[in-house]
Amino acid sequence: MPELGKYAFAVLGSYLATAALIAVLVGLTLWQSARMKRALAEVEARQGKIDG
Repeated sequence: MPELGKYAFAVLGSYLATAALIAVLVGLTLWQSARMKRALAEVEARQGKIDG
């Protein structure tokens, strides 16, 4: 790891914040995808078009 000197806290904090934001975005995307799949399955079930 390179020597960051007096900027170590800022640089590592930025890396941590970026990783956290990416994790949140991935989590929200997966949650929304599951929610939409359930909603689509409900609509298809009401229409009688589930093919397995």
